[in-house]
Amino acid sequence: MKKTDWPIRWDLLLRYRLIEIIALWEGRLTTNHICHSFGIGRQQASKDINTYLRELAPGNLLYDRHLKGYVPAAGFKPAVTRGIVSEYQELLSRQQSLNDSFSELQLGLPGSTVIQDTTRHIEPEVMRAVVTATRYKRQLKASYVSLSRPEAAQSILEPHALVCAGSGWHIRAWCSANREFRDFALSRFHGGIEALRQKAKHTAQQDEDWQRYVALEIMPDQRLTDAQQQIIARDYGMTRGLLSIETRAALAPYVLSRLGITYENSHPDPLVQQLELANPDQLGFGSQRERALKAVAGLC
Repeated sequence: MKKTDWPIRWDLLLRYRLIEIIALWEGRLTTNHICHSFGIGRQQASKDINTYLRELAPGNLLYDRHLKGYVPAAGFKPAVTRGIVSEYQELLSRQQSLNDSFSELQLGLPGSTVIQDTTRHIEPEVMRAVVTATRYKRQLKASYVSLSRPEAAQSILEPHALVCAGSGWHIRAWCSANREFRDFALSRFHGGIEALRQKAKHTAQQDEDWQRYVALEIMPDQRLTDAQQQIIARDYGMTRGLLSIETRAALAPYVLSRLGITYENSHPDPLVQQLELANPDQLGFGSQRERALKAVAGLC
């Protein structure tokens, strides 16, 4: 994503992102896309496109008189997006969720659909308390349940980060009961929860696994044939059979889980497993391996 020397208003940024996503992934952008999405006039939509081309990404789009719309130039480079297909998928997903509002956009193909994720249930009061405590660096009093301890136990937490990991949310927080940083799934908070006035004493800078970055080297399951491994490598855009993913050490178990990779006990069928971790001994989890595995399941 290109960085500008001046801040972009939120509403303009959303419009610029729509311009890039539609042009890149559908191959044709018109002012109607912007007009119907944001409820603005054609003159303003045209101005947005011209401003995008003049100030953010000169030469990114070309006007095609036959298609009566803008198409991506051969040297198109994303300026306000990452240029990855998930951004287009998210746009289609929003269209599907807000079908009445976006029906005139005609994104995607007739009959196309996006399977919605099944997310864990979170009470609004839980999220409000967590956001307040995290934003203002305050202590959080909460009762928490887990599969290993079904009885609710009250603790004082000091959250420093809110994390969305696929279908669930969790906070990274100092736990006064265990005297260490742990992950707590928001769906596991039970009963009353309150952001206290007391300031947190433990910060993200003191969380070693949060500050430490690791490179996860992902490769095709070596039990597959060479031809099958090549297919998997192309699926994930691997270079020389490897995909390197940099992440915080505290988040590595979640990244691996979303790829279907566990530290031990791979699926007996490599056609199901497909991927594996090439450098498990270089991650430095040590004795925290079992806890990391539990964190993915929200057991802390």
